[in-house]
Amino acid sequence: VQWLKGLGMDDSQVTKTIVKFPNLMGSYSLEENLKPRVLWLKELGMEDSQVAKTITTFPNLMGYSLEENLKPRVQWLKGLRMDDSQVAKTIVKHPQLMGSDSLEDNLKPRVQWLKGLGMDDSQVAKTIMMFPNLMGYSIEDNLKPK
Repeated sequence: VQWLKGLGMDDSQVTKTIVKFPNLMGSYSLEENLKPRVLWLKELGMEDSQVAKTITTFPNLMGYSLEENLKPRVQWLKGLRMDDSQVAKTIVKHPQLMGSDSLEDNLKPRVQWLKGLGMDDSQVAKTIMMFPNLMGYSIEDNLKPK
């Protein structure tokens, strides 16, 4: 709890985080799991308040593998011509983007769908930055006109 408060979380944020992801308190090593993820978020350019907001919004992020989940997603976003600052802002807006769906089965097809509308990489990147939750919508049920 003290470590979370040290990230700038207030009591309300700490409570929300623990309620949403109780495993955070016992299943993960502070040194081996939690601190490296926070350091990585800061290396992307997040301020302490942004790290706190990201963890409060989607504490499950702290349980994802850096090498197998988080870094590949960031590389994928960078492949859409986002820089670290843009990636960081996108993650702060919608941290679920980092782990909620399969990259191959869900996120890439949504990008292809946007490109099929005539968007180039920079327009797709701008759309994701402005509306990152769009990447969680079903193409068939939510995005395609009916």
